[in-house]
Amino acid sequence: MALGARWAGIETRVAVELNPWAARTYSRNHPGCIVIRGDVRSVSDLLVQQANEAELVLFGGPPCQGFSTSNQRTRGPGNNKNWLYREFLRLTKVLRPQWVVFENVPGMLEGHGQAFVKDIQKSLKAFGFHTSCGVLNAVNFGVPQSRKRLFIIGVRGGAPLELPESCISKHVTVEEAISDLPKLKNGAAVSSLRYFTEAGSTYARKMRGTMRECANNLVSDNADYVIRRYAHIPPGGNWQDVPAHLMRNYADRTRCHTGIYHRLRNDFPSVVIGNYRKNMLIHPDQDRGLSVREAARLQSFPDAYVFEGSIGVQQQQVGNAVPPLLAEAVFRSIVRQASERSP
Repeated sequence: MALGARWAGIETRVAVELNPWAARTYSRNHPGCIVIRGDVRSVSDLLVQQANEAELVLFGGPPCQGFSTSNQRTRGPGNNKNWLYREFLRLTKVLRPQWVVFENVPGMLEGHGQAFVKDIQKSLKAFGFHTSCGVLNAVNFGVPQSRKRLFIIGVRGGAPLELPESCISKHVTVEEAISDLPKLKNGAAVSSLRYFTEAGSTYARKMRGTMRECANNLVSDNADYVIRRYAHIPPGGNWQDVPAHLMRNYADRTRCHTGIYHRLRNDFPSVVIGNYRKNMLIHPDQDRGLSVREAARLQSFPDAYVFEGSIGVQQQQVGNAVPPLLAEAVFRSIVRQASERSP
């Protein structure tokens, strides 16, 4: 979200991140930002001192696992992480920002999550905010991936913000997003490599910028029997295309969900880049999983944005992120309305 904010003209002064590797990635890519590496529940005075500005924007995304529809095991009010949204409200009350942007999964609008959304909006109203709430799909904002996110945006005084509308006429495809990236093998672990071809699309050129090579060319090292399964899966296919005799280690393979062993299609945007290592998303042309850089491209991270940590840590950071281009659209709407409000 901070990268999208930067593209919209909003610089992040202070960030809070508990995960040490995510914090290192954040510090590397946002050198002008103070990164507090710790539990948000312990943050108070320092944050207030560093972020005291008239047009302050407070934004964040509390843990979403407890609201995700893909999580049927710990979904609901019993998941303690669900209640961390109250820390967002606490900091809103302390900092008194002009704007707040709350982000989460659309599943928060369903079941038990609805009560949390109502509480957030009710609390923000009590703090003097007018709010707007809605779900945006990243694919409609130039991201080569169908990924829906919930946004609650509040402004202190004035009319509620109108959520941004689609700003493209044609969706960006997987081929346009990653076809110029280095050719890799299963288990590749190369820090930096030159590009495979010239950037063949406007999107690829934007992601490259002035870079001559790209980092994070890391691919999960899957077992040979897994690679043999990949060869049977056509573009757009999944585990159902794998012969039964190659899936014998599954006690009941019919319980696999459709996202397992999904091979991306070159001519469509990607499916959700979530836990793509666990789901074993497959490259559209090569019998291997996605590299960290390819997944980052599908999330709309530019190649200059470098991820820190082991391959598993990097994969988690990419999968958890809000696509920067989607965040940029949200923050541009705020900047536009803020300028209209100025005398």
